[in-house]
Amino acid sequence: MNVELLAERLKEISVEKLPLPGAGKTAERHSHLIQIGREDLSLAKLAEAHWDAVSILAEAGRPCAPGALYAVWASEIPGKALQLMKTVSGFQISGSKMFCSGTGMVDRALVTVSIPESRLVDIDLRGNSESIEVDLSAWTTEAFRLTRTGAVTFRGAEVTERDFVGDPGWYLSRPGFWHGACGPAACWAGGVAGLVDFARKSKRDDAHTLAHLGAMVANAWMMEACLDLAGREIDEEPLNCVTAQIRALRLRHLIEQASTDTLRRFARAYGPQPLSMNHEISQRYREAELYLRQSHAERDLESLARLSLLPR
Repeated sequence: MNVELLAERLKEISVEKLPLPGAGKTAERHSHLIQIGREDLSLAKLAEAHWDAVSILAEAGRPCAPGALYAVWASEIPGKALQLMKTVSGFQISGSKMFCSGTGMVDRALVTVSIPESRLVDIDLRGNSESIEVDLSAWTTEAFRLTRTGAVTFRGAEVTERDFVGDPGWYLSRPGFWHGACGPAACWAGGVAGLVDFARKSKRDDAHTLAHLGAMVANAWMMEACLDLAGREIDEEPLNCVTAQIRALRLRHLIEQASTDTLRRFARAYGPQPLSMNHEISQRYREAELYLRQSHAERDLESLARLSLLPR
């Protein structure tokens, strides 16, 4: 797949309306994201962000721009926050943001701004093209190269008060933030499930390979079961933010651990050949390994422990 084919496939699937988190069919949403991850992880990374943006706007009671592809650019680097400045006609956004995926492919982005206060802003990227610079040079790995991820610099991109999504601080304080955090975990699970699909078709049948395959099959089943259960729990209690955070942190940890174990077992069972001579598998392996680093690892586990100690 190349960038053009990826963009075409992204447009094709973006018209699908996934169930919104907490609306009664969240398990179906997770299952669909697993299948997209199974198809292709670059596609899943961009599609999940688009569907996350759709759910964020719905939670804010706002419609999506008709036919628009969305991204969510919410990565925060200390000392590099975007700034929102008042002008005569509205507002301007300036500053740089890292880890912006889908540059040149998406039409709009939900972007976090921290100065003078924490805000989420819906930015028309096409309409502000002359005020936006994209730098892809810092992305040195081939993993997710096709997603056109890089640094975006805003030089007075124009927005109005109508482009503000929610009140100050709303983006991080809502239960939907944690429901949405389960989406990437579904993509992680789908990505490594694609490796298990390959392993099932392998003709290697020695005892050691089969033992690893059995463990990987069990991991894939466990991840789907956890995502299904999490989806049903979200629907049962969609508005409790603390419960949503605990659930998301538990789920992401379990999926990250099972995915990491699957990657380790795959490499030990099948050796260097598929990781070096099968482009699709080597790309999937590298992308899954990198995508899993969206987990905050021990930092999330500390948060989970502290939340679990709270009186309930």
